[in-house]
Amino acid sequence: MTMWKLYILLTITMLLWGLNLPMLKYLLIYMNPVTMTAFRILTAGITVFIILAAFKIVRLPTKKEWAYIVGGAVLNVVFHHYFLNMGLFRTTGTNASLILGTGPVLTAICTALILRNYPTKIQWIGAAIGFIGIGSVVLAGGESLAGLQIGDAFVFISILAQVLSFLVISKAARTLDPRLLTAYMLIVGGLILSVISLIQEPGELIKFTTVPSSFWVIFATSAILGTAVGHMLYNYSIGQIGPSKAAIFMNLNTLFALSGSALFLGEIITGSHLFGFLLIIIGVILGSGAAEDLWKKRKTTPKPSL
Repeated sequence: MTMWKLYILLTITMLLWGLNLPMLKYLLIYMNPVTMTAFRILTAGITVFIILAAFKIVRLPTKKEWAYIVGGAVLNVVFHHYFLNMGLFRTTGTNASLILGTGPVLTAICTALILRNYPTKIQWIGAAIGFIGIGSVVLAGGESLAGLQIGDAFVFISILAQVLSFLVISKAARTLDPRLLTAYMLIVGGLILSVISLIQEPGELIKFTTVPSSFWVIFATSAILGTAVGHMLYNYSIGQIGPSKAAIFMNLNTLFALSGSALFLGEIITGSHLFGFLLIIIGVILGSGAAEDLWKKRKTTPKPSL
């Protein structure tokens, strides 16, 4: 697959993840976070296995691959989703969006320190511009970041755990198809979260019998598109272009989440939002390496003779 096709794939993934945020907020109205998340992730894992079975990609992992699966499941599924949902219960959407926006920068730093895979100067500049754009967008809501609380710490732990999982996924992708890795990670992580939910939220399962039909529509959409398809596409992209480049596209989460909120929830997009969106797009183009790829291609393309 060409780089530009991967860039389009990552943009679609961020659209799915961005629109997934308002869906999660809706689901949390009716269910406590851990129980809802556990069964949503299990549903996503089963969905990925069904898709991969149709393409005859399913196989049993080796012992070494199981180590990557468990490590990735603990970081990418259990820690990330547990602390993200617990954090959303305790902090504002503005604070959470800003903290989640640090993902690309954290990924670049962790990749450089652990994998010795250093981004170029232009990619560092792109990451910085994207981060400024994230701040401009979330601060356009006029909320203060002075009142940081335990929920903000939970959200930061969730994004840090996800960033570290990208490094595990990039190593596992050398021998195990990232899409199959996603399926196993979702099932293992979902089972662990199910045990945690039974301990932390006893009796919560009964609420599944009292939720409205709209809950199940949103639940299925979030599990299948936001989690199953989204994680499968993203982890596949990590295996192709590495964690740093793939993570830059996470900046688009804020753009699509706020656009979806404006479209479906009637929230207002201001001039400050538009300015932030522009910076995010510029940051993604520079930070992902797309601008450098285009420049190199232009330099190597022979000029037509007169």
